Formats: sequence, structure tokens, C-alpha cells
Amino acid sequence: MGKGSGYGKVILFGEHFVVYGLPGIASAVGLATDAVVTKSGALSVKDERKGTEGYSGSKREQQRESFERMFDMMGLKEKGVDIWLGGELPVMSGIGASAASSVAIARAVSDELKLGYDDAKINSVAYEMEKAFAGNPSGIDNTVATYGGLIWFKKNMAGGQNDMEKIRVPKPVEIVMGNSGVVADTKAMVAGVAERRKQQPEEYDAVFKKAEALAVKARAALEKGDYKTVGALMDENHSLLQQIKVSGEKLDELVAIAKQNGAFGAKVTGGGGGGCMVALTPGKELQERVASAMEAKGFQVLRTRIGV
Repeated sequence: MGKGSGYGKVILFGEHFVVYGLPGIASAVGLATDAVVTKSGALSVKDERKGTEGYSGSKREQQRESFERMFDMMGLKEKGVDIWLGGELPVMSGIGASAASSVAIARAVSDELKLGYDDAKINSVAYEMEKAFAGNPSGIDNTVATYGGLIWFKKNMAGGQNDMEKIRVPKPVEIVMGNSGVVADTKAMVAGVAERRKQQPEEYDAVFKKAEALAVKARAALEKGDYKTVGALMDENHSLLQQIKVSGEKLDELVAIAKQNGAFGAKVTGGGGGGCMVALTPGKELQERVASAMEAKGFQVLRTRIGV
């Protein structure tokens, strides 16, 4: 019996833009997906994760593709394993559920088959698996799922090793993640941005330059613990994501609720088109006020921290 885990994540700056080699900032959220793998005569999956209704079913074909990619990359011709999925990380779009499960499964398979994969190898396998869910993933989700922490990330567009650095903050800070309840298709969202960028290169290039500058400023503010500035930059980042058409009605509603209740900043997180948003809410009191306001409107929320 092999076991493995992968962290959930929140992207604070740079979603979609990281696909094109621009910097992004992401953090593990302190919740993980767990996997248990046992050799058997055929491939079977038992998914006991909780979360958005219909999420697991809608991702079933993508999950099957991810398994094939994993087996191929591991060089495994025998594909008979029983996979159990559980853990505290709920399944919903925008918190890295697919990357967390990919890392957890890859670790559990390595453990069960005595492959001895280190974190770097697990991260590579999980990146290959993520292609089934995201089409052209940046690598930021699987990197956070593998290593945890708060990270600065840049994709190497030449195919070499990605740039990843840990970001240190004075102390952990509270956030609220609000779930729109809409299951998003990350692969379609990434493809949509690529197509619109091709059709409107000047407009999109201007947005991308602004996104890069925001990430650089945000890193400096995070390292100083200047959360007022971080929040303002998150608001700007949300505006850019709206401009490239990856937000949505429910996500914008959640952002508005957060801001109306004192959040320092709020934005879409992840692929968009559904899934989650994130609000920066330093202090337990502010976190609870924002989270309760979202729940009062019928939304599911996660109360967690970044920088742990």
C-alpha cells in the first residue's frame, strides 16, 4: 500500500499570465488531497473527496487521460492499481484540486511500486498529468502542490527548469476563498485567452505588461508585510483578469461582497470562468466578517492562511 499527499493552492498574482513566462505568486493553503494506491488486476478509482457538486464527474475523462500520462512517463506497462482519494482539500475549481490529486497519486504510486521518486521527479510527473486538465499548464499549480509554501514562479519558455523561489513574509496572514459553485474548464479557459490574445495582440500585450509589473510590486510588499499595498494590487489584478474575460458573474459578486466587508483586496484565483476567488483578510476578526458575509449569500467558503 502506497501513500501520498499534495497541497491545495491559491494564486495571488499571475494566473493565465504565468502560462506565457510572466511571474506569478502562489501559496499552499494548508489543506491537502491524500491518495492511497494498491496493486491490483485493473485500474480503479474511489474518490471520497467533498466539494462542488458535479466536479469529480465532470473531470472524469480528463482524470483518465492524466493516469495514462502518468503511466507513460513512469514507464509502467502494468496499469493495475486501486486508487483511493480523500483528504481535507475540497474539490472545486481554482484551488488546485487536480494538481493536488496528481501529486498525491504520483507519490502514492511511487511509494507502492518502490520507484523512489524525489520531489523534483514527482513535480515533473504531476506537470505531465496536469496537461490533461489544463492543456498548456504553466506548472505553478503542481509546483505548489509538491513543495508547499509561498512561492515566486516563472515558467521557462525554452523548456528548461522553471524559476521557483520561496517568499518569506513576516507572519502568516488570513485569507478567505469563496467558491462560485460553478465548475470551470481550465483547459477551455487557457485556450480562450490564447485565441483572444492572437486576435487582439496589442490590447493583450498591454494587459500582460501590467500584470508583470503588479507581480514584482506584490512580491516586495509581501516581504515587507505591507498588506494594504498587496490588497490594492490584488484589486488591480482582478481588473486585468476581467479584461481578458476570465472572471464571471458569481466571481465578481464574491469580490464585491469581500470588498464591501473590509477585505484589503479580492480577485479571481486560478483559471477563472467559475471556481474560486480569494480575499485578503488580515486578522481573524476581518476574516470571519468577510467569510460570514459570503456564507449569508449562500456561498461556500474556506478560511485559511498563506505564508505558513
